Amino acid sequence: MMPEKIMGGPVPRRGGVFRGRAGSGVSSTEGSTHRTRYVLDGKLTPAPPGIAIADALRFAEQTPAGMALFLFPKPNVTQIAELATAWDLHPLLVEDLLEAGQRPKLERYGDVLFIVVRSARYLDETEDVDFSEFHVVVRPAGIAVLCQDGRWIDGSDESTLPEYSADAANPGDDTLLDNEALLRLGPEAVLYRLLDAVVDGYEPVLRGLRIDREQIERQVFSGDAAVAERIYRLSQEVIDLQHATASLTDVIAALRSGFERHAIPDQLQSYLQDVADNLMRVSIRVTELREALSQILNVNATLVAQRQNEDMKKISGWAAILFAPTLIGAIYGMNFDSMPELHWALGYPLAVGAMAGLAATLYVIFKWKKWM
Repeated sequence: MMPEKIMGGPVPRRGGVFRGRAGSGVSSTEGSTHRTRYVLDGKLTPAPPGIAIADALRFAEQTPAGMALFLFPKPNVTQIAELATAWDLHPLLVEDLLEAGQRPKLERYGDVLFIVVRSARYLDETEDVDFSEFHVVVRPAGIAVLCQDGRWIDGSDESTLPEYSADAANPGDDTLLDNEALLRLGPEAVLYRLLDAVVDGYEPVLRGLRIDREQIERQVFSGDAAVAERIYRLSQEVIDLQHATASLTDVIAALRSGFERHAIPDQLQSYLQDVADNLMRVSIRVTELREALSQILNVNATLVAQRQNEDMKKISGWAAILFAPTLIGAIYGMNFDSMPELHWALGYPLAVGAMAGLAATLYVIFKWKKWM
């Protein structure tokens, strides 16, 4: 069966729409052991250490109200191949799992749902927005989350995720598995909790960007010549965030359009509606921030032009002041014999006085006109 594509495809990692740490993505050999959890009747339960993906899924399918959750902190080719074999994934889906640097998108392969999402976090020390990419595969009684950048939503790496634990307060688990009533509704509940966590993570990023915008406004009116570069850099970060939120909006819209076809419970529909509302507010704020930066850039250009105009006035005024004595000196430097002033005893003092007087007169006029 050909996939039902909703949007997107691979984009370049660096210099493209989204940026992350160098070296992220699926490697051929390097990686870490995947984490397996069971969710039984809404409660998180540890899976046996080292259990195979196929065995865990089989157990979940045979257990009433059971679900298997797989977390790949840093997936490699071998792990993805095991997941593809155990879940009988479509070859195109496997190809997407091996390809990092994709826009948020949604695709359906029969009863398997594939989603790409991107979280964001603000790095205050570099005034940068760092994105983390997640591939999520959902099927009946199972969900797999692949951290393509080796980081969780809050930026923590795989070293902070315990190997095996039933403690729901562990990093990663508390984001997805803290609502037993919701988890009883199946793997889609975990997916919606993940989307909710990603959208919630956009708020701190917006706060950091707004603080940068306020600092830039002060720089603009203080006449800091380096502010233009900072405006352009911040604008790029806002554009990247806008692309991420716009793509995620399309993903959520595609999920909502499949409610009736895939018999999504009303409680999950309401939950996703809340996520969509939060994302809409984030998108509006991102758009407003981008427009504000555009206005700041225009104001900065106007102030720069105004300062340049003032500088040109001063330069023109001094040029006129220096031109007057230069003109007098040029006239009397032509060495014509028939110039009677050359034979006056007061010719030289009068010429110098005329130069100084004319220069002083022009200076007073320009000062009165506020050119100096």
